[in-house]
Amino acid sequence: MHAPPPAEPLRIGNASGFYGDRFDAVREMLTGGPLDVLTGDYLAELTLLILGRDRLKDPARGYAKTFLQQMEECLGEAHDRGVRIVTNAGGLNPAGLADALRALAGRLGLPTRVAHVEGDDLGDRFPGALTAHAYLGGHGITAALRAGADVVVTGRVTDAALVTGPAAAHFGWAPDAYDALAGAVVAGHVLECGTQATGGNYAFFAEHGPAALLRPGFPLAEVHADGSCVITKHDGTGGLVDVGTVTAQLLYETAGARYAGPDVTARLDTVRLRQDGPDRVRVEGVRGEPPPPAHKVGLTRLGGHRNEVVFVLTGLDVEAKADLVRAQVEDAFGRAASRPAEVRWELARTDHRDAATEETASALLRLVVRDPDPDAVGRALSGAAVELALGSYPGFHVTAPPGKGTPYGVFEAAYVDAESVRQVVVLPDGRRVDVPAPKDTQELTEAEPPALPEPLAHDGPARRVPLGYVAGARSGDKGGDANVGVWARTDDAWRWLAHHLTVDRFQELIPESRPLKVVRHVLPGLRALNFTVHGLLGDGVASRARFDPQAKGLAEWLRSRSTDIPEVLL
Repeated sequence: MHAPPPAEPLRIGNASGFYGDRFDAVREMLTGGPLDVLTGDYLAELTLLILGRDRLKDPARGYAKTFLQQMEECLGEAHDRGVRIVTNAGGLNPAGLADALRALAGRLGLPTRVAHVEGDDLGDRFPGALTAHAYLGGHGITAALRAGADVVVTGRVTDAALVTGPAAAHFGWAPDAYDALAGAVVAGHVLECGTQATGGNYAFFAEHGPAALLRPGFPLAEVHADGSCVITKHDGTGGLVDVGTVTAQLLYETAGARYAGPDVTARLDTVRLRQDGPDRVRVEGVRGEPPPPAHKVGLTRLGGHRNEVVFVLTGLDVEAKADLVRAQVEDAFGRAASRPAEVRWELARTDHRDAATEETASALLRLVVRDPDPDAVGRALSGAAVELALGSYPGFHVTAPPGKGTPYGVFEAAYVDAESVRQVVVLPDGRRVDVPAPKDTQELTEAEPPALPEPLAHDGPARRVPLGYVAGARSGDKGGDANVGVWARTDDAWRWLAHHLTVDRFQELIPESRPLKVVRHVLPGLRALNFTVHGLLGDGVASRARFDPQAKGLAEWLRSRSTDIPEVLL
């Protein structure tokens, strides 16, 4: 007979949203209030490329060294407070980080039990890739914690697995407890980007003033036995947690109603949010389905070399100055031994008429070149640009002279049969235990489109004002695609937004998306629309194909665009 699940919620906090996040967040979370589990997310698509290049230089590297430094300061604190630590900082070398942690614990005289999860590295299946790692689920973490681990280190797991693993271990969830697991996935997705859930990067930040957001606290989730949770933060920390900040993070880098993972597919169209007090948002109602039969694999490879130079165009005749230097550089490329394979120009009209400072009187003309050959983007560019210094437009100068070309990376996604991926957990006593693949799976399909709300009855006038007057938004990247989530804060605004912001209107407001495929997903429970712009980011963030390579500012560009909004909403 199984013991009933614990009645008290499991308090899971997060202290890192990326490799390079606030170093002292680990100490802040450990000392700021009660906590059962502390997680740290260090792996983004770009991070794996960075770690892959580290590993080329030294096979013993490949993990997030910052985490080890944080543990040198805080492992004793975690031990004294009984807080378990779960992190994907193992990157490409979880075994190496686990060994380093054991050695650290020994030096500190701590009886810390360390486990790690491996099996995500599929490099042997993808020759030519720099890194190839399957996105594992949380069941390996669950097994490690049930075996008594104090610290669990993983490689490439889904971000949400850092929460689903501890929750399943604590509450005794079976692998087919899909609703509970889906609730934990939603909690994990909210926590994964750290302070983005507590007011960071928030569309309506100006309503709260700089003092409130000066140093946002990191988020935590009080997870209950049924998978529901309350998103909050430690008392006395900065930032804010409300339905808007949680909605923004739920829409970040997601798409439609089905949010698939290796353990469960969470139905985002079932999520319900409500304010549960100051800095407390209750998340409930989440339904889950069996996971898909395929595991996603993230692939990175070196794509070539790139370089850039930014010409400063000051004062009058900006367009004519840009035309002249473009023609001169293109002429120089034509006379060089080889022209770069890709040449891109972008003129940013940052200049102001009759400006009070030289900087505000200047526009920026950015030239980016790419080529497999580093010389084609190194000497060829520096010669073409610098030799113009005394023979081009008046006021010629650049922000910095071009140097040698630098390598850039490419991210791609592939899929493999889940049963072919052997997830292994190495327990604190050294035993290696296989984590079985899901018994039940369900092919991933688009959910039936929901019914739209009744249109807003607005016989009154409309005003042409920025969309952001009535809608929040957040954007990000998934490989070469950009995601833009847009939400309304009132029912009336939602009734208008759902009918007004169609794909056609989106492409009208965001001209760069017009030649691309744009898909709209409707999430009425969140009063939200989620747009996927396919191919906007080229080969992904590491290729730096665009001015904003991770589409972080795309949502704010959309909010700044003017459209006809009923005055009753303003």
